[in-house]
Amino acid sequence: MSHQSDLISTDIDAYLAQHERKELLRFLTCGNVDDGKSTLIGRLLHDSKMIYEDQLAAVQADSAKSGTTGAGKIDLALLVDGLQAEREQGITIDVAYRYFSTATRKFIIADTPGHEQYTRNMATGASTCDLAIILIDARYGVQTQTKRHSFIASLLGIHHIIVAVNKMDLVEYSEATFNKIKQDYLDFTQTLALQDITFIPMSALDGDNVVNPSAHMPWFTGMPLMEALNSIEIANDRNFSDARFPVQYVNRPNLDFRGFCGTVASGIFKKGDKITALPSGKSSKIKSIVTYDGELEQAFSPMAVTLTLEDEIDISRGDMLIGAEKTAPTVSDKFKATIVWMAENALTPGRQYTIKLATRSVSGSVAMIHHRIDVNTLEHHDATELHLNEIGSCTVSVNAPVVFDPYLSHKGTGAFIIIDRLTNGTVGAGMITGGTEEESLQPVSPAERAARFSQTATAIALTGSASKEIAYQLERKLFDNGHAATVLETQNTSLIVAIKNAGLICLCVNYSANLADIGFDSDTQAVDDIYSALKNQKIIH
Repeated sequence: MSHQSDLISTDIDAYLAQHERKELLRFLTCGNVDDGKSTLIGRLLHDSKMIYEDQLAAVQADSAKSGTTGAGKIDLALLVDGLQAEREQGITIDVAYRYFSTATRKFIIADTPGHEQYTRNMATGASTCDLAIILIDARYGVQTQTKRHSFIASLLGIHHIIVAVNKMDLVEYSEATFNKIKQDYLDFTQTLALQDITFIPMSALDGDNVVNPSAHMPWFTGMPLMEALNSIEIANDRNFSDARFPVQYVNRPNLDFRGFCGTVASGIFKKGDKITALPSGKSSKIKSIVTYDGELEQAFSPMAVTLTLEDEIDISRGDMLIGAEKTAPTVSDKFKATIVWMAENALTPGRQYTIKLATRSVSGSVAMIHHRIDVNTLEHHDATELHLNEIGSCTVSVNAPVVFDPYLSHKGTGAFIIIDRLTNGTVGAGMITGGTEEESLQPVSPAERAARFSQTATAIALTGSASKEIAYQLERKLFDNGHAATVLETQNTSLIVAIKNAGLICLCVNYSANLADIGFDSDTQAVDDIYSALKNQKIIH
């Protein structure tokens, strides 16, 4: 690497210890397409001498082949744009992570996509960040995607924003242009929960105000980007007042030791402190705080430790240990949340998913979508489904009580992911906004019930001499595969309609096929044949 500490060559242990003590700052870059996100990161790494020499040589060679900066110039964006599709299109698709450090801090950079169809990628990159750098092209000012990225940063609880007005060289380093963009952005963010906003005019391509102050903009008296990243205070962003410890693993190596392993989500735990285990509500005191390097007197976020207790109480993975604070988390099987949908298949109320909140995984569903949020205008629209990259306000219902806090005050215990039970893939991410009262929920709708059982409400006519026998066999097969059907032996059209309106499948014995949605002859078709036909026609999913 072109730049390194002198200590690394003389005392590697001291260097590693010094590096370990540095404060970690995670930040992301986001902006419109071609605003220069990857170029900015490349310039940041290059000018701070944080690039390996062989990396630099490879990028110089690649610049001649796929660079976008012109002949003879190095394209620093190629340091970050790792996917072949990105290099060919000159855009960023995936979230690219880079790591570097200065004398005082360690940094993890997430370069997130600018395109609207990659909103889910940006949400993924932003979820763990302390700061966001939002790039604005000085030629175009505040654009729709600028607003969208600012909203997502606000939604994910990012406290610090640096607005990098890039490509100032293309507007002749105009102070008036910079001031107009600054005012336009401040006018927009009055409706968002963004508190600490810093504005920096720069040219990432030429290095103006990235690491070193710009000679082209003497009117700007603020800090260049690197200095701002080193000086922004993030320690106070952590919640040290409310102690939360999700139990990840119960460690029982022998009969004399029983410890509860996990990462402190917030607050401070001290030896001798009284704790309460949720959801059981049982209490004890901390006997010891154990780590690989020995016992500690206290532990705080985000330390990974093992707690032992003075009493033998029933605690398992997914439970949460809390301190004796006045602000206790909520224990409930329902909560309100803002959900970012990340899958091609739409989110449908009533369908069963696995909800993973902290260390606890439970079955559950979205009981109701209150509205969809237009990420470009922030307007609310009615919605019955959420599609890929859409964001909505929802009520989530789970099959067992979970312990949670509002996301904006407790990220670790207020965030959750939604997992598809068939593919085991993550299909959504949510931020809890609060609890919900039982009476505020609407009655179960037919659509919710149909989605829960992965089926379309249908009247199926079964004719032939074996229709009754086939009907009950089919009911059993449907039930065993997670669907909900009922057999009707009477000729009652009103009852059939009522069963369908409830979102169920009605198996009608000796009922006219002309009056049903679909019909089968029990004398010629076996149960497995009928079941396969229902799947092929997407009556069951």
